[in-house]
Amino acid sequence: MRLFRYLPLLVVVCCVQVAEAHVQHGAAAGFITGFSHPISGLDHVVAMIAVGLWGAQLGAPAIWLLPVAFPMVMAVGGTLALIGVPLPGTEIGIAVSAILLGCAVITEARPPLAVAAAITAFFAIFHGHAHGAELPPGADGLVYSLGFVIATGGLHAVGIAIGLLNRWMWGRRALRLAGGAIGAAGVFFLWRAGF
Repeated sequence: MRLFRYLPLLVVVCCVQVAEAHVQHGAAAGFITGFSHPISGLDHVVAMIAVGLWGAQLGAPAIWLLPVAFPMVMAVGGTLALIGVPLPGTEIGIAVSAILLGCAVITEARPPLAVAAAITAFFAIFHGHAHGAELPPGADGLVYSLGFVIATGGLHAVGIAIGLLNRWMWGRRALRLAGGAIGAAGVFFLWRAGF
C-alpha cells in the first residue's frame, strides 16, 4: 500500500505551524491539542488501532469503511460534548470498546458489514465525546476537532498496516495475540474507571 509511505509526511505537515503575520494562537493550539489528544491516551490508541486491525481482517470494503466511518461518527460525539450534551459512562464506553474490538480481532469475528460498522460507530460516539469534552479554554472547537479526527485516522492507518500481516499464518496468530492484548487493556481501563 503506497499510501502508508506518506503517513509520516502527513504527520509532520499537520504538526508544523505556518508563520503568518496574524497568527491565530487559539486555532494553532487547538489543532495541536486536538491532534495530540487521541495519541496521548493509551485507551484511545488501542481502540483506534483495533478498528484498523479488524478492518484489515475483514478485508474490502471494511478495511476502509470502518476507519472512515469511525472518525466521522466520532466528530458527532465531539460536537455533542462541545455543545454541552452530557454522555453518561463515557470512560466505561471507551473501555468496553477496547474489550469488544479486541475480542473481534482475537476471534476474527466476521459479522455482516453493517453490523461491524454499527459496532464501531457506536463506540465512536464515546471516544468523540471524550475528545470534545477536553477542549482547552480559548481553543477553536472546529480546528481542535479536525486535529483529533486526523490523529484518529492516523491511528487507524497504523492498525490497517499492522493488520496486513493477516495474509500469512504467523501474521494471523500475531494479530490474534494483539487482539487479546487490546481486550486485556480494555479490562484494565474498565477496572480503572471504577466499574
